[in-house]
Amino acid sequence: MSGYPREVIALLLPGVYAPQDDTELLAEALREESPPPGARVLDVGTGSGALALEAARRGAEVTAVDVSRRAVWTARLNAWLRRLPVRIHRGNLFGPVGDRTYDVILANPPYVPAPDAGRGPRGRSRAWDAGRDGRLVLDRICRDAPALLRVGGVLLIVHSALSDPERTVEQLRAAGLKAAVVRRRWIAFGPVLRSREEWLRRSGRLGASDDREELVVIRAERVR
Repeated sequence: MSGYPREVIALLLPGVYAPQDDTELLAEALREESPPPGARVLDVGTGSGALALEAARRGAEVTAVDVSRRAVWTARLNAWLRRLPVRIHRGNLFGPVGDRTYDVILANPPYVPAPDAGRGPRGRSRAWDAGRDGRLVLDRICRDAPALLRVGGVLLIVHSALSDPERTVEQLRAAGLKAAVVRRRWIAFGPVLRSREEWLRRSGRLGASDDREELVVIRAERVR
């Protein structure tokens, strides 16, 4: 669980995405946002529940969603073990929660470009594979999340520079939000990128000398 406090997550079922540098980067943005106690927070694609628990520890009213049964059970068990009140639903992105609005929406979606995108992500790869351009889920979040933000509400998304942060910002601005990249971090290639490094270079997504991946957090606010 590189880069994330182990005390937050007590349990991780097999096949569930472990908190990584992207989790920590988004957690830093959440801490900086500092939503007040009672703020409504939605964590989409919660995985282990790390970010949902981070928000709940700060007094927020937290709802979390994941499409994976194992992730839902992992997040529920972690919330129970930490005695934190988090509503956790199984569903596809905003499907289970589309009738509410939120002060903060957190999203650490799948964002890694995948060479075999035609078959669709399977098994554990659903946590990271996101089509040939890495935007299979990102585009849906940019389209659907703005309607779920209250006035003054904030969407925080983390993803790789390989999946076009400029496009994320443009789409959110087109939806009427004030959007910008607010955090960046360079990290060493992990196992997933190393396994497809040659394809990423051939496709022009990585340069010949690139040996690190840049992560970004994009903040988008629904202004009055």
